[in-house]
Amino acid sequence: MDWKPDWGLRGRMALTMFLLFALYIVFVAVIARTYTAFLPLVAVFMFVQFFFSDKLALYSMGAKEVSEEEYPQLHATISRLSQQADLPKPKVAVVDSRVPNAFATGRSQKNSAVCVTTGIMRTLDDDELEGVLAHELAHVKNRDVMVMTIASFLSTVAFMIVRWGFWFGGGNRDRQGGGVIAAIAASLVVWIISYLLIRALSRYREYAADRGAAVITGRPSALASALMKISGRMDQVPKDDLREQSEMNAFFIIPIKSDFIGRLFSTHPSTENRIERLRQLEREMETA
Repeated sequence: MDWKPDWGLRGRMALTMFLLFALYIVFVAVIARTYTAFLPLVAVFMFVQFFFSDKLALYSMGAKEVSEEEYPQLHATISRLSQQADLPKPKVAVVDSRVPNAFATGRSQKNSAVCVTTGIMRTLDDDELEGVLAHELAHVKNRDVMVMTIASFLSTVAFMIVRWGFWFGGGNRDRQGGGVIAAIAASLVVWIISYLLIRALSRYREYAADRGAAVITGRPSALASALMKISGRMDQVPKDDLREQSEMNAFFIIPIKSDFIGRLFSTHPSTENRIERLRQLEREMETA
């Protein structure tokens, strides 16, 4: 496999983390006086999120880690693709859901998991599923899952203070009211900036993972076909099932929301653009 580092993705990840780090230094300085007791709790949450992000993501989706005896073909495909991508084999998990989707999670290449739904296994043929699995392994290879996990957590902390800030302020309301309002205002600014930075990075990383999947499998058309099928099947899934899983949008291969606001602030580029780029890549590989 002729894997070349995606310096565009690496640069964006480095810039995003630098800006978020600088942003949160200011953020902590503003809220420290008002929420001093809250900071150790945030530190504990961050520790848990970093070291157990794979388990938390799988748990939130109701995913079950499966053995080779339960899903031999799925394990065999992931093992082969992992070897082609020069990666340790990740944990393999399955969600019993009609929503056709897949995601990767974990803090490092050695501590990662790839999860698919039963819906996607029923929807795709072997080549298409291989393209999807290669896409998820490309996320692991690029190490963007860890960056997204950390960035998303920091954004969540700011959002929690915006939403529940007055409840956590405590003490004399007249004395602390100004501090609470300042902390909530700072949290709102931090959350908005984080939200936009994360989504800009997330859209680019999907293109990078698509390119990575094409390199791993050598067949960009298989992933393009899979994206078309998944996108088409989304409209047939009941709305309740979609809402239940929408919080994992940033990690799915295709997001669930499709209205105007969802597209405007989407974690993913449009499926049409992704397919066109994959087709262009196919043509380039054929003429190389």
